[in-house]
Amino acid sequence: MISTEIVLANRAASLYHACVASLSESIRKAIRDCGMTRYVIAKRTGVSQGVLSRFMNGQNALTLTTVDKLVEELGLELIVRGKRGKGR
Repeated sequence: MISTEIVLANRAASLYHACVASLSESIRKAIRDCGMTRYVIAKRTGVSQGVLSRFMNGQNALTLTTVDKLVEELGLELIVRGKRGKGR
């Protein structure tokens, strides 16, 4: 039973990391394509330029609070969907 729990935990962790990577890349693309400078985005969202710069360079992740601010400012829609496994 323990080995099954470990496999499920590893799958969940892998799915989480894939979702975060996809979300991060989508936000990076939106920032690059929005026509605003990072300075303007920082001023309008209250997110520091340093946080934006480190995120854009792949050095740091964003908090959910920061993601919410950026999603709203950039006019994005965040949709959370679960994938159904076999037999569901």
